[in-house]
Amino acid sequence: MRKIVFISGASSGIGEATAIKFAQNQYDLIITGRRAERLNALASKLESEKGIEVLPLAFDVRKWTEVESAIKSLPERWQKIDVLVNNAGLAAGLDSIQDGKIDNWDRMIDTNVKGLLYLTRAIAPLMIARASGHIINIGSVAGREVYPNGNVYCATKHAVDALTKSMRIDFLKYGIKVTQVAPGAAETEFSEVRFAGDKTLAANVYKGFTPLSAEDIANVIWYVSSLPPHVNINDILVMPVAQASAALIYKKI
Repeated sequence: MRKIVFISGASSGIGEATAIKFAQNQYDLIITGRRAERLNALASKLESEKGIEVLPLAFDVRKWTEVESAIKSLPERWQKIDVLVNNAGLAAGLDSIQDGKIDNWDRMIDTNVKGLLYLTRAIAPLMIARASGHIINIGSVAGREVYPNGNVYCATKHAVDALTKSMRIDFLKYGIKVTQVAPGAAETEFSEVRFAGDKTLAANVYKGFTPLSAEDIANVIWYVSSLPPHVNINDILVMPVAQASAALIYKKI
């Protein structure tokens, strides 16, 4: 029987690339997100090309009732989740704290922190029952340091860092692995979402250097998940060569 990976935020970017990577390595997939059309298209593509099974689930990770219902509705065969990739996350806005938009704050906190908590709370008991599993949380360099106008986004990713360390302790006696993969500048939909769909502003973020790609991060996620049972990567920070810190990127412009 093939192993199963559960990936949140799988309709684009790092989540989609991670789904493709695990499918290439013959995992069955549970892929989630709010854009059902994209999930269904990805599921059909991977099933036909890779010969694996994919279960697409469209729901909002920010809502506990939807998360709980989705996990409880899983057929028994799909409850045997080997790897959980808590990837759903976003940045909204780039305002100083005194000018911050409350809706943006709520959106980031609800997705980046509560969404991760809700999925972990729903899925971890299934892993504990089997004394086996691996939870991979997607953090950020913004979870190690702060940068101008990053305030609430940075705070949410610092929370991911703290939660990952706490989970590692809580799940130690159950043999469940916990890893944080923290990317630096990666060219996905991230900046487009941050700037409310402004493609010009988003493109300017990545001008003058070679950023990470979604595939780069997917390769790292696959690597940490593929190690022997007794080996756990607690934490890994992945940066483009041109980036030295959250706010310091060398651009040839």
